[in-house]
Amino acid sequence: MTAAGGERGMERSAAEAARGQKGASATVHGAISIVNALATRKGATLGVALRVEADVLVVPGRGGITVTRKDGWKKEGEGERRPREGRRRPSHPFSSRLIQKTVQRVVPKSKLESNRIEIAISSEMPAGFGLKSSSATSSAVALACDRAFGLRMSDHQILLAGVEASIASKVSITGAYDDACACYYGGFNVTDNARRRLVRHQRAPRGMSAVIFIPKSRRRGNLKRLRLLAEAFDGAWSLAKRAEYWKAMTINGLASASVLGYDPELVARLAEKGAVAASMSGNGPAIAAVAKDADVQGVSKVFAASMEGRTIVSGLSNKKAEAHGIL
Repeated sequence: MTAAGGERGMERSAAEAARGQKGASATVHGAISIVNALATRKGATLGVALRVEADVLVVPGRGGITVTRKDGWKKEGEGERRPREGRRRPSHPFSSRLIQKTVQRVVPKSKLESNRIEIAISSEMPAGFGLKSSSATSSAVALACDRAFGLRMSDHQILLAGVEASIASKVSITGAYDDACACYYGGFNVTDNARRRLVRHQRAPRGMSAVIFIPKSRRRGNLKRLRLLAEAFDGAWSLAKRAEYWKAMTINGLASASVLGYDPELVARLAEKGAVAASMSGNGPAIAAVAKDADVQGVSKVFAASMEGRTIVSGLSNKKAEAHGIL
C-alpha cells in the first residue's frame, strides 16, 4: 500500500470511529457563603470566578460511564485510580460517585444502556474547603449531559439533578440548593433549601473580589454546634433576604467563629483593612473576605499574618452556567 493510500485508510477509520459520536462542554463557577444553611436549611451564597468545566463525549455502543480528570488521570466506575507512568497521584477535585449519580438522573435509562459516556473534569477550586466544588461539578455534568443528548431540560431540572445526586452520593446531607444556585446563576442567591426555592437573586457588584484563605489544616470544628445558634443564622438570612448581604455575612462569620473554633477577632481585623464582610465559607475550613479591589492586598496580608496556608483572590461572578457542543 502506498503512503497516500495508508493516509486515506486512516482518515476513513477515524471518520468511521467518530460516526455517531456527540459531545458537549459546560462551564460552571464556584461560590462562597453569605449565610450557612446547615442550622436552619435557609442559606445565602455569592458566585465567584473560579471555574469547573465538564466535557461529555457520547459514544454509541455498550453502556458505561468513565470519568477522567483533564490532566489524564482516570476514574472508571468506583475502581482504582491509575496514574499515568511517572506522575504523582493528585487529590481529585471530584467524586466519581457524585458524577455517576448525576448522569443517571439526567440521561434516560435507554440511552445509558446504549451509549458509553466519557466525562472529563477540570477544576480551579480546591475540593473539600467549602468553595462549592461539588455543586459546581454536579451542575456542570448535568448541563453538559443535557446538551450532549439534546434533552432540553429547564434550569431548575438541571439544578435538582445535581442536588439529588449530591444527596444520593452522600456528598451533602441536604443537597446544598443554595450552593447549586450560586454556582449556576452567579451573583447573590438567597434560598429556602427545604423547599428548594430561590427566594432572591441579584447581580454582584463590580470592582470587588473575594479573598479566600485556604488553611494548611483541613480540620473543622463540630458542625452540629452551628444549630446552637440557629436564631443568629436565621437573623442573618433575613438580612440577606432584604439584600443586606454584607451585614448577613458578617453575622454569619461571627456566629460560625464562636462555635467552630476560629478567632472571631479575625473578622474585625479584616474589616479594619477594608473587607466589607468575612466569614467561613460553607462548612469550611476556608475563610472568605469580600473587599473592593483596591483593598485586596491589605486583606490578604491579614490572612498571611494570622494563619498558615495560602490565599486565592477571585473576582465575583455574575455568569450563568453555559454549555456548547464540541463535535
